[in-house]
Amino acid sequence: MNRLNWFEIAPDGAKALMGVHHYITKGTSLPEELIHLVFLRVSQINGCAHCIDLHTRDLLKTMPIDKVVLVPVWDEVPHLFSDQYRAALAWAEEVTNLSETHASDEAYAAVAEVFEPKDLVDLTLVIAAMNAFNRLGAPFRLPVAAKP
Repeated sequence: MNRLNWFEIAPDGAKALMGVHHYITKGTSLPEELIHLVFLRVSQINGCAHCIDLHTRDLLKTMPIDKVVLVPVWDEVPHLFSDQYRAALAWAEEVTNLSETHASDEAYAAVAEVFEPKDLVDLTLVIAAMNAFNRLGAPFRLPVAAKP
């Protein structure tokens, strides 16, 4: 089934969301690799094929494939990810699964120990933006670059 191309149907909405994307990728002090890592993990949780495909490719530019394939089970291989990356991944899961976790005080305290206040807000914007993109990419079945 062909689905609507949300970029074409609502260009002003796409432009607004891309403005947030531009801010988080160009206007924060968060490392680019960390941003792509969080983008990928959020997309995995939400099951957005387009975003998983896209952000895996982005992450493979700076991270070895051995680590990328283990992102879904990052907490089982803590030696592969820095404290900052583990905190970001844990917070990404906490915020993405908000209806279940309610962004617990424990999770907030843990991430706040690793990130400065501005970086924590920016990290949460990264998570929120990717959740928004996933909620457009998955329902409208944006295409993937992967070929058979």
